[in-house]
This record gives sequence, structure tokens and C-alpha cells, in this order.
Amino acid sequence: MILADAKSKMQSSVESTQRAFNTIRTGRANASLLDKVLVDYYGSPTPLKSLANISTPDASTILIQPYERNTLNIIEKAISLSDVGLTPSNDGSVIRLNIPPLTSDRRKEFVKMATKYAEEGRVAIRNIRRDAIDSIRKQEKASEISKDESKDQQDNLQKLTNEYTSRIDALLAEKEKDITTV
Repeated sequence: MILADAKSKMQSSVESTQRAFNTIRTGRANASLLDKVLVDYYGSPTPLKSLANISTPDASTILIQPYERNTLNIIEKAISLSDVGLTPSNDGSVIRLNIPPLTSDRRKEFVKMATKYAEEGRVAIRNIRRDAIDSIRKQEKASEISKDESKDQQDNLQKLTNEYTSRIDALLAEKEKDITTV
């Protein structure tokens, strides 16, 4: 029970890390760059993807077609105010975001950011392991499980931790490769 719970939490940590990686620019247009952009739509923050169709017609352009034409200006404003770092150009019916090629300094900065996200994911996994080990030890103290069972569960938990940590490392290596590829 404890292991299954820890496994699902670790899986969600890996998925969270993957989502964080998706928000990092790689030099290619990717609609997920705009996932964190919230538009003030009638007084409530609304995700951009629920107000517009976001597509990537080529490797260096993101095209945003609002479902309602009157939202064009507020979408443009929201993108300008966001931390995406791209300047929107509005032609009256669609918004275009041109993705400039990354400089080597910017690439290094993004690699550092990816490394930071990966470390946050690893820390989350280690915290899950710590909590699970505490639960196992409590069960052992309460004589619900034997010392051998406790040791086996802790060993299995460590294997699980290593597995999910290596998944994050693999995701990081892939993201670094994406960022550094010119």
C-alpha cells in the first residue's frame, strides 16, 4: 500500500517535471510555451488555450487564432506581460509570435533552468521516499510488520526512488540536447 502510493506520487513528480521542461524554449516553436499564459477574460484569469487556437505553422512561428475576435487585444496584452519573452504581432485577425534563434548564452541559461527543474523533481521524489520510509518505520514500531518486511519494503522503495530519479535524469538529458541543438 505504501509502495503503491509512493509510486503514484513519484510518477506525478516526473510528470510535473516534464511539464516544467515543456515551458522552456528550445529555439523551435512549441505551443506548450504558452501553457502558463493567463488572459484576464471578463475579470477572471483564463488559460490562453481555452480562448484561442494555438498552432505552429513552421519551426519559428506560433500562430494564435482567438475564437472571438474581440479578445485579440487582451490576448496580445497577456502575452506581452507574461514571462514568455516573446513579442506578439497582431495583424487584426491572428497573433503571431516569432521565435528568434537562441544565443549561446541564452541556451546556457535555459540548460541551467532545466537543471533546476530536474533537481526540484529529484527533491520531490526523495521527499516522497522519506515520507514512505517514515510510514514503514511507524508500522514496524507498531508491530504491524516485521523487521524483515520493513527492510524489504525500504529496499523496494529505494529501487523505486532510483528508477524515478533516473527517469528525471533521462528527461533532463533529452531537454538539454533539445536546447543545445542549433
